Formats: sequence, C-alpha cells, structure tokens
Amino acid sequence: MTVLGIDIGGSGIKGALVDLETGTLISERHRIPTPKPATPQAVANTIKELVHFFNWKGDVGCGFPTPLHHGKALSGGNLHPDFTNKQVDALFKEVCGNNFYIVNDADAAGLAEIHFGAGKNIKGTVMMITLGTGIGSGLFFDGKLIPNTEFGHVLYKNGEIFEKYASDGARKRDGLSRKKWGKRLDKYFNHLKLVLSPDLFIIGGGASKKSEKFINQINVDVPIVPAKLQNEAGIIGAAMAVRQ
Repeated sequence: MTVLGIDIGGSGIKGALVDLETGTLISERHRIPTPKPATPQAVANTIKELVHFFNWKGDVGCGFPTPLHHGKALSGGNLHPDFTNKQVDALFKEVCGNNFYIVNDADAAGLAEIHFGAGKNIKGTVMMITLGTGIGSGLFFDGKLIPNTEFGHVLYKNGEIFEKYASDGARKRDGLSRKKWGKRLDKYFNHLKLVLSPDLFIIGGGASKKSEKFINQINVDVPIVPAKLQNEAGIIGAAMAVRQ
C-alpha cells in the first residue's frame, strides 16, 4: 500500500510517497519552506502544493508539530497561534480534497522507528525525542504508542521549558557549538530518566543526522541511539497514520 506522507516542521514541509509494507520512500522527498507566518490557510496552501507536486489523489498521512486531540490542534506550537483549536484534518481536506490523517510529528517519527528502525522489537518503555526547531516526544510501551506526549514542555527552571533551553532551535539562537549544546541535552535526558526510567532513548529530528557531534556529551544511564531512519522517519510515520 502506498500513501503520501507529509512532515510539517517549523522551517520546512516535506513529503514523499511511502510503501507502508516496507517503510521505505518510493519517491524523492520534496521540500517546501514553511510559510512565514505559518497561519492555517498558508500552511494548508503549502500542503496543497505538495499534493499537486505528487499528483496524489489518495489518502494523506500528516505529521503535525502541535499537541493534538482527534485531529484538532490544541495549540499553535511553533507555527501560528491561529492553529489553536483548529480541526487540522478538516481544514486540509477542505483545501486539498484528499482525506487526511493527522498525527503528532514526534509520534509519527516514533512510529517509524518502532516498526522499521532503532526501536524495532524493543520491549519496555522507549522514548523518541525529536530535536529540531522545538523538542518533540514519542512514548512507546512494548511497541504501542502512548500518543500526544509533550516532554519538550517539562520545566527546566524559572518557569522555562526545556524546549526553549535545549532544542536545536535554541542551539542556533544562542550560537552554541554542538559540544556545548550536548551539555544542555545531558541535563534534559537525565531529567527524563528521572521522570520515566525508560529502557531506550532514540534521538530523531533533523539533528539526528549529526548526532555523533553531540551524543557523547549526554551521560545518561540509559541506552541512547540516533534514529536509523534519520530525517525520513517523520514522513514514513506520517504515512503510517493512515493505518492507525
């Protein structure tokens, strides 16, 4: 079964055709910069552009960078406040005509890694942490998704959330080397260990492509590995949402 998977990020919106049986891309990825400002209508128009690029008439799975409840965005995330309480699947269907299946972007990346990547056949508690403009999280127990966690929003100090301190966006904002950024991540992952005691951490998102430059700064007593599917995980997992 082939599905168009779309991964919406704070800086780019990426799509590709995905074979759901093998978890592989069967087309080249196509990326369009996320519109600024990323209002609901502007993002929907960009999604329509992607759908037309692939000349796709079927179902679309979409990873979305906000907390969700049955396809409704609960906040604007790193996009735009107007997404708050917006029924995203209905909006995209209205603009594009296709049926859309919406999943949190980090949950999508986690689904791909659990079924086809670094988390395959791992029992117990697995945390997928995506490092990009923000911090996303996917939580799994014995391979089953516990949806819509937001562990990028756990508090760091003085009311500041870890996402504002330790995301890749924060690294770029503060001009940090990856080594110095890794020391911030060390605090974050040790906090997550204290809260959840997982059996495995998987690092995903755009930063996973250069994990060797910072992962050795994270000294946590839990196995921690980069995502095998790297930046394709979000697209593959988004497509998998059609079957969830």
